Amino acid sequence: MTPPMTPPVGPPIARTPAPIDPHPLPRAEARYRFRGRAAQALEMGRSRLMVTGLVFALAFLAIGGRLVDLVLFEGGREPHTARAAERERPVRADIVDRNGVLLATSLPTASLYADATQVPDPAAATRQLAGVLDGLDRARTEERLASDRRFVWLERHLTPRQQAAINRLGIPGLGFEREERRAYPLGSLTAHIVGFTDIDGHGLAGIEASLDDRLEDGAGPVALSIDTRLQSILREELSAAIAEYSAIGGAGLIMDARTGELLAMVSLPDFNPVQAGRVDDDARFNRTTLGLYEMGSTFKIFTTAMALDSGTVRLTDAFDARHPIRIGRHTISDFHAEARWLTVPEIFRHSSNIGAVRMALAVGTPGQQDYLRRLGLLEPAAVELPEVGHPQVPSPWREINTMTISFGHGLSVTPVNLATAVSAVVNGGVRHEATLLLREPGAPASGTQVLAPSTSDTMRRLLRLVVEEGTGRRADAPGYLVGGKTGTAEKSAGGGYSRRRLLSSFIAAFPMTNPDYVVFAMLDEPQGTAETYGYATGGWVAAPVVRRVVARMGPLMGMAPFDPEAPEIREAMHLNIGPADNQFAEVSLP
Repeated sequence: MTPPMTPPVGPPIARTPAPIDPHPLPRAEARYRFRGRAAQALEMGRSRLMVTGLVFALAFLAIGGRLVDLVLFEGGREPHTARAAERERPVRADIVDRNGVLLATSLPTASLYADATQVPDPAAATRQLAGVLDGLDRARTEERLASDRRFVWLERHLTPRQQAAINRLGIPGLGFEREERRAYPLGSLTAHIVGFTDIDGHGLAGIEASLDDRLEDGAGPVALSIDTRLQSILREELSAAIAEYSAIGGAGLIMDARTGELLAMVSLPDFNPVQAGRVDDDARFNRTTLGLYEMGSTFKIFTTAMALDSGTVRLTDAFDARHPIRIGRHTISDFHAEARWLTVPEIFRHSSNIGAVRMALAVGTPGQQDYLRRLGLLEPAAVELPEVGHPQVPSPWREINTMTISFGHGLSVTPVNLATAVSAVVNGGVRHEATLLLREPGAPASGTQVLAPSTSDTMRRLLRLVVEEGTGRRADAPGYLVGGKTGTAEKSAGGGYSRRRLLSSFIAAFPMTNPDYVVFAMLDEPQGTAETYGYATGGWVAAPVVRRVVARMGPLMGMAPFDPEAPEIREAMHLNIGPADNQFAEVSLP
């Protein structure tokens, strides 16, 4: 039997009582204090995480900055920086016609480049690329890929199909750069007007060159005065005539006679602006603004106008055209000699060289120079193109020059010069500078008065007479009262002139009661046919071009046909030469 336990013997153990809080917390408040301490700990942990994240972010930024530095600036990579700046430039502005038809625009393209240091086998890479890119210069490409350059161009302006095919090759070290390529939706139709750019998009010719800064700004489309409908008509008719008469080329234009705006301007042969670097110089040559030609009998318009306007000659005067004029070793004769005294209207209607010479001599050399200068025939045309020819003026200007210039030889001008001067002759005597830019709606057409309105009125009647009864009959477009003048000039060759190489032209205005338009057509070295009885003169080969152009453009421009026999039209076109139309004053000159 277990004995009962007995308590230990000894002094009692002293115990200190717990202190008593005189203000004990309620249980809920104690719980809140515990949670507050936990929140503080969590907040501290969050702050530490944020600091740690910031440190990592800064580290990544430093690494990223170093990568950018390596990519952009090391290893001769400055061209990449330049290209990045290039991409920040505004997109080159569009060029449109007067109706908003697109003539030139910029399209995004991809260009192929390489980091040559990353291409493992330059020869193999070149072979693979040649299978995709037709015409690739293999030797140059392999040389570039074998270099130690970090950036080399391989091919500019790829098609999407080419870009995809190169991507599939999987060649290390190749890349694509986004660029822009100039596109010309109408191809060759406006090539000599719009011009073209280089591979980097900078203008080299035409409007692209002359307005390069404005187009680079990309502020908005540049609107031209050209009407592509009329441009197409003129080009079609001129092309057909060149083919029919086996000419080596041609030129034509349509001008607004009251503003100087060029509505159409064609030079043939022409070219596709995208392939401008692959065509010959003859195709790129702009015959309308850069070509300088002796314009033949079209200059009799100015000889007659200055003679009448100066008061030196009256419409009732007549001149001796019975015999050729001989001066030194030169002889001036008429193509179809009338061999009699001719009145001023007859000189104009029969296109008499002898009569024109005698009128020019009556005015004198200083007077002739003054009027030709007023009409803008001694200075380059103001048209907005870099390809503008400076008229070839005789120096010194002797009496023989005055005589030959009177019928269009000895002074070479551009077709635009000619059209500008004819517009002044028929529009009331005001010369407006030729322009390829669309006038702002409602903007007044500024100009210079160079002839009396009465002189202009008389010249309109004489020009209509040429088409009704003279050398320009084949230019008559029924219903549109065409007036105009033929021009046939022999081209210079070997210090003289070649009878077999002609520049045959016709310049017209319509309707002659109040002309709105001037139309010009010229064929370079046309050949006569059976239909023309072997002739290749302006009246036979160029006048029909004008007739067809006028007949097609009249309805397009909303012009109702005229009845040429209507009393008011006959009255408007009648030459008022006095009470007795058959009485003329004979003018005798030394």
